[in-house]
Parts: sequence; structure tokens; C-alpha cells
Amino acid sequence: MSTSASATERRGIPAASFVEDVQTYLSQLNLDVSSALAHLQERLQQYRVVEMKLLAQQRDLQAKIPDIEKCLDVVATLQAKKGTGEAIITDFEVSEGIYSRARLEDADSVCLWLGANVMLEYSCDEATTLLQKNLENAKASLEVLVADLQFLRDQVTITQVTIARVYNWDVHQRRLRQAAAATSVS
Repeated sequence: MSTSASATERRGIPAASFVEDVQTYLSQLNLDVSSALAHLQERLQQYRVVEMKLLAQQRDLQAKIPDIEKCLDVVATLQAKKGTGEAIITDFEVSEGIYSRARLEDADSVCLWLGANVMLEYSCDEATTLLQKNLENAKASLEVLVADLQFLRDQVTITQVTIARVYNWDVHQRRLRQAAAATSVS
């Protein structure tokens, strides 16, 4: 008998089912052992592809969160220095590996990269609000991604165990057939 995992699907990732009785599993799917193993191996490969995509998204988010926090710190520093008459001397990246030195006095606005080669100018308060919202969204997305990865790893484990169970059941059945053939010959 086959029992399904606790969830049937999570964000498009199909749940693997744990196989308690291999004979029933094979007869329900109307498959022979080699076809069942091929199907399970294919499913395992699909899980691996999805895992690679999710890990890439996780790396991107983990790199994005410190950047957003750094931007928030810069905007907060600009707001703190505003009105004090104290200038800020800073180096900023013009292009990859090319920096320029700037002297900032009472900055009322900042320019933020939005992506797709788009930059917009915001007041410091608007920039802080936008960056905080982006930070919250990135952290929430990372939490969901970590949960998806855990679910996916569980499905990989269940599928690997199922492959082992089907293979071992097949080996056991062949040994029984060999033993039966040996006793009928003698």
C-alpha cells in the first residue's frame, strides 16, 4: 500500500509518496520494476533541477539582503548629517571597479537603482520606506524559499528510499525465483 506524504504539493513541487508495499505499488501503477525505477529516477532528477534553481534564488536573496541593509544605513547616515552643516566625504562606485570621491552636503534626496538599468530619485524618507519594504519582502521570500528547499529535500529523501525499496524488493523476488527454480530442478 502506498501512503502519500503530509502535503500533496508545495508551490508547484509535487510530493513524493512513501511506498510501504512495493507489489501493490507496482500493480497500481501497472509498471514493471525497471519502468518504476526509471520513473522514480526521472522524478529524482526533476527534484534536483528544481533544487538547483531554488539554491540559486537563495544565493541571490542572501546577497541582496545585505545590500539593502547597507543602502538603509547610508540613507540613515545622510538623514542624520542633514542640517548639521557637516559634509560627508565618500567614495562611490561609478562602474565596476571604478570609484569617484564625492563631498555631500545636506542631501535632500538619493537615487536608487530599481533594476533593469533604471534609477529613480527619492526623498530620503521615501527611500527609507521603499528600502524597508524591499528588505521585508526579501526576508519573507527567503523564509519561503528555505521552507521550499526543506520540503524538496524531504521529497528527495522519500524518492531515494522508494528507489531503494523497489530495487531491494526486485532483488529479493529474483532470489526467490532462483531458489524456487533450484528446488524444482533437484
